[in-house]
Amino acid sequence: MGFIIKLILTGVAAAIAAYILPGVTIDGIGTAILLALVLGILNAIVKPILIVLSLPITIITLGLFLLVINALIILLADYILSGFSVDGFIWALIFSFVLSILTSIVDMITK
Repeated sequence: MGFIIKLILTGVAAAIAAYILPGVTIDGIGTAILLALVLGILNAIVKPILIVLSLPITIITLGLFLLVINALIILLADYILSGFSVDGFIWALIFSFVLSILTSIVDMITK
């Protein structure tokens, strides 16, 4: 039950972030919840592979390259989902940052 609640709250956070940012659009709350599910799957499967492949540059940049990896995951989700669109890499980077902040707030509230 906790997974479903967290998925719904993450979807709401994604919808709020898309509402705030003009370069990101989500068609509806259903698409936002589906986006949360797709991002969860991509973060579980693709992100560890990208982290291992980019380990030297991540170490050199003291972990800041992980922001680029998060933006790439957002762009991949944009490619997969039809109701979600991001206008470019910079908007994906900003959306990733805002979504991280909002989900951190949700995690603090739900614990």
